Amino acid sequence: MAKDFPSPDSGAHRALLDALGIDVSRLDRRTRAALEALSEEVLALREEAEGLRAALAEAESLADNDALLPIFNRRAFEREVRREIALSGRFETPLSLIFIDLDNFKMVNDIYGHAAGDSVLMKVADILLQRTRETDIVGRLGGDEFGVVLAHATFDDSQRKAAQLAASIDALEVRDEVNPATPAVRIGASCGVVEWRPGQSAAALIAQADQAMFLEKSRRKAAGRASR
Repeated sequence: MAKDFPSPDSGAHRALLDALGIDVSRLDRRTRAALEALSEEVLALREEAEGLRAALAEAESLADNDALLPIFNRRAFEREVRREIALSGRFETPLSLIFIDLDNFKMVNDIYGHAAGDSVLMKVADILLQRTRETDIVGRLGGDEFGVVLAHATFDDSQRKAAQLAASIDALEVRDEVNPATPAVRIGASCGVVEWRPGQSAAALIAQADQAMFLEKSRRKAAGRASR
């Protein structure tokens, strides 16, 4: 013998009605039909909301990430610098920033083209991600400029880290395996290191690190390690 009205045909429906404390067996036909329709709408809205949350998370990730590299873009990097400054100020912990500018990068684009330049940028980003902690912040600040924020790191600690990063990037070389006559380009990194001072803004900290980088680049040029 057929039932007066079919019970919800999915575990999701039953779980929803159970959560509401509703015993459908005690309801009349019209009320059960209304609850069935309502539960369908609730489940559909729940599914839509989950899809929107996923889309929002993806959009936020795309908005924060560099268009080419799996690291923060400048806008997101500056936001994270402000956040880390707030934490360092509150808990009185050290905070340092490394400003990195690639040496000889223009030569790569001029000789080998922008595809080769993009490949170099991806290798540099990989070095920065692999040789920093998960809690550190890595971002691309411009064409061939990068930033690394080191939380709970003193100036001396950050100088050592900058030297390690520079050594890894200095080992990168672009060459044409098919045409050995094409000149190889040795990539390098000029790193400016600064430690945050209480009261200093994120913009001032980045500008100070930028200036320190230029001083380091001048030193490397004098030593024949950089052409720009």
